[in-house]
Amino acid sequence: MKTAHDLVASAKTRIKEVSLADAEQAIRDADVLLDVREADEYSAGHLPGAVRVSRGMLEFKLSSSPELSSRDLKIVLYCKTSGRAALAASALQDMGYLQVQSIGGGFDAWVAAGKPVVKPGVPSFE
Repeated sequence: MKTAHDLVASAKTRIKEVSLADAEQAIRDADVLLDVREADEYSAGHLPGAVRVSRGMLEFKLSSSPELSSRDLKIVLYCKTSGRAALAASALQDMGYLQVQSIGGGFDAWVAAGKPVVKPGVPSFE
């Protein structure tokens, strides 16, 4: 029986994982940056310009969003440490998306490298 780790390791052999050093250029070149983490993770901080689509809803959201239907879209994905993003990238490739990349090390590596993070501000009621 395969474990989640086995599935991630297998996915990583089939996808393109961009290094943290090359991630900023990949994001600049991308049509869309997808954060596949959960809502609470995204709300605590995310990469600038990222759109959140949870891993569990990814295939459904992309299938029902005309603006994301082109299989030629340049897509970069990330999650906390890169496991969910690898599985998501593999699924998108299975759906026919041709230019999908995952950020190696994910959000945690991005933060550890001191790269910019967007955190929602507390609303002012004054």
